[in-house]
Amino acid sequence: MRALAQRRGGSILRRVTVIAAGFAVVACAHREAVPSREPAYETAAVSGEPAPRNEVQVGYATWYGAALAGHMTASGERFDPSKMTAAHRSLPFGTWVDVTRVDTGQTVRVRIIDRGPFGHEERIIDLSHEAAKELGMLKTGVARVKVTILETGETR
Repeated sequence: MRALAQRRGGSILRRVTVIAAGFAVVACAHREAVPSREPAYETAAVSGEPAPRNEVQVGYATWYGAALAGHMTASGERFDPSKMTAAHRSLPFGTWVDVTRVDTGQTVRVRIIDRGPFGHEERIIDLSHEAAKELGMLKTGVARVKVTILETGETR
């Protein structure tokens, strides 16, 4: 019986040694060098409309207006409800998007200057009063929309 216990103990010790040796080999292994990032190349400025990207989001739009007029937005700009602006949770400030109302096909182009909407997962964009007026959603307050992300016009 004692011999069996010693063999098992030796077997466990052997396994632990093999595993530890494996970790040591992996830890000492050299990784391939990560290639340096190539410098950005310059392109000629293209005038005209921003080109749509392949990124589209579908959800609900809400709007905010006069109560927040003059308040600082997350981008550092003062909110003006008469401008064609919007709030989005993650798009970079200065990004232009086309917002199309799904039921009517009406479209407005707005610039992202703030963060929001918060509290409702299905709400994807908060529009300024002027943008909501052009989409015809002032009375309802909420409309199902498709947001098409355009190339960034200006960055902040």
